[in-house]
Amino acid sequence: MSVTTKKKHVERELYEDYSLPEEHQSIVKVVRPRGNNLHQVTTPDGEEFLVSMPHKFRKHVWIKRGDYVVTEPIPEGNKVRAEIVRILMKDHIRPVVYVEETDSSEDESEEDKTSGSEEESE
Repeated sequence: MSVTTKKKHVERELYEDYSLPEEHQSIVKVVRPRGNNLHQVTTPDGEEFLVSMPHKFRKHVWIKRGDYVVTEPIPEGNKVRAEIVRILMKDHIRPVVYVEETDSSEDESEEDKTSGSEEESE
């Protein structure tokens, strides 16, 4: 496969793939590049660690500070604890935030229903 064909497939995956992260994957924010295709990221909990960029993204996609990426944990990693699976573009972030907000509002409405039925039974 030629370099141009690989680049075409990577770009298609970046711009057209809107799938949500799976259970074992997490969305993290890039804090700073560390060199050799390593990036320091932070989780929503404030934990910082290094992630590696797979070969398919190298020289095709550039990540800067503040970008969001989907990572998958590496079981044998001590310093480098995850690998980048997908880079989230601005168009990807909106649907992910919307889905998370609707999930949390559904959870709250279910809690309200259960707490309301408990109050009625008392």
